[in-house]
Amino acid sequence: MEDRLKTKIEVNSENEWRLRTPGTNGWQGSASPDAENKYYIVSVDNHLGPPPSLFRDRIEEKYRDRLPRIEKKGDRKFLVLEGRRPMLLVDEDLAGEDMVRAKAGSGGTAVLLGGGSSVLQREIDQELDGVDAELVFPNGPALLMWGTNDPEFAQAQCRIWNDWAWEVCEPQRQRCSPTAALATGDLEGSIAEVQRVAKMGYKVLTLPCKPNWGPHEPSHVNYNQNHFDPLWAAIQDADLAATFHVSSGADPRVARGEGGAIINYAVHSMAPTMEPVVNICASGVLQRFPKLRFATIEANAGWLPWLLDTMDEGRQKHHMWVSPTLKELPSDYYRRNWGASICDDRSAMLLVEQYGLENNLMFANDYPHHEGSWPHSQQTIERTMGAMQETTRRKILGLNAARFFHFDIPEKYRAQYGLN
Repeated sequence: MEDRLKTKIEVNSENEWRLRTPGTNGWQGSASPDAENKYYIVSVDNHLGPPPSLFRDRIEEKYRDRLPRIEKKGDRKFLVLEGRRPMLLVDEDLAGEDMVRAKAGSGGTAVLLGGGSSVLQREIDQELDGVDAELVFPNGPALLMWGTNDPEFAQAQCRIWNDWAWEVCEPQRQRCSPTAALATGDLEGSIAEVQRVAKMGYKVLTLPCKPNWGPHEPSHVNYNQNHFDPLWAAIQDADLAATFHVSSGADPRVARGEGGAIINYAVHSMAPTMEPVVNICASGVLQRFPKLRFATIEANAGWLPWLLDTMDEGRQKHHMWVSPTLKELPSDYYRRNWGASICDDRSAMLLVEQYGLENNLMFANDYPHHEGSWPHSQQTIERTMGAMQETTRRKILGLNAARFFHFDIPEKYRAQYGLN
């Protein structure tokens, strides 16, 4: 396997840290793709990019001129997106495996608005990384679906993604499960789309982290309000899981200048994914709809123990102001109804058992994004999952995802884990 990896991937110096591992002394299983006792591994955060013409080819005529586009001004290129000022596109000089990741799964084209996707190539790449099944989210031009203040326009793009993703994943749907996108600012359209994609066979939805794109206004609805009860009822009736992926429904602030890449990653991408967790756990949604399943995606979970403590503290110390009256602690609702994806997340792994989150966390290699672990998930798993019980490791690597997102566990793993 190592020989194949070397011929396929050039590990440039900036990525050598990804190969570090303390080994697996005392482990019963292995994350090595070639091991006889390999763990059942599901990645619950992977990305699939449609061809650049998809939305323009399929959308209604009334929306066509409003789609995201690239405009040139002199020697510079800008992404023009409804709902935010033009964004300068910089041609990145990538090398080694950074370039491989930029091109992987996108037809060999490393640009935001370009590329197609080969499900066959995805299978090869995931087998290289030891991943048996994957949950698939939008990439490339589909990342821009929610970038408008017009929720019906966003919903029209979501319908196109939902049709295309179901079509392209059809040959490998047992191991490649796409997520159906909703633009929840359009409540009636979202309910109709839930019912439509459930009939198609979808198992999982992806919702923006907040219903309205852009800066929040007091008049905007949010997921804590009863306004969304008809949508929660439709999702619960269809037995679909609902996910919130980072950087969706974004407040389009960005940091400029020194440290901008780190600031935007930590503050403007990862941190806002906490908001729907609190909205739903603190507002009685899960008292009214106890069978709903939610998950945060690509935000990791090292912040989760702090958030659970903080929500419970707010409920107990601010009880005189809390409405509605919660029958249980917010952390109880979380543990029963929520999940979270983790990747290179040492802090979450150190606290997972201490905080009783063994049934909530799920591994993801975030193929093909740079912040993910592909194609070195074995080393990532060995680096972060040593301080836990074997049963917890099995759950996080695949069993939780199978239960939460309705993946069928292959017979060889059922026998290996004694699940028959």
